[in-house]
Amino acid sequence: MSYYINKIIPTDFDSAIKRVTENLKSEGFGILTEIDVQETLKKKINVDFRRYIILGACNPPSAYKALSNEPYIGLMLPCNIVVQETVDGKIDVSAVDPQASMQAVNNPALAEIAEDIKTKLERVIKSL
Repeated sequence: MSYYINKIIPTDFDSAIKRVTENLKSEGFGILTEIDVQETLKKKINVDFRRYIILGACNPPSAYKALSNEPYIGLMLPCNIVVQETVDGKIDVSAVDPQASMQAVNNPALAEIAEDIKTKLERVIKSL
């Protein structure tokens, strides 16, 4: 089982960020964090890296259900979405597969939540 869902999309990097954010919103997600990996690596260790943004997305009702059923699940939240420029200049958008990550947690109550979130993230990625 793959641990991510992804798609190469025909757009520029900044437009991809905007589209991903809008598509996430339409599925009930908000962006809690945004990490600019390129900027961070340059600042911290003075290396050049391609454009790479990690968006920490949260669907509050699903997060509440998960946290209510598993007190340590916050260690695996939020759902990460990556927008990156590939070495050949294409834009790749990927999302964590929550069903794959939930396999590490031995709690059957999370299965339905993970399936629902995966369906939503698949729609986000597919609609780009």
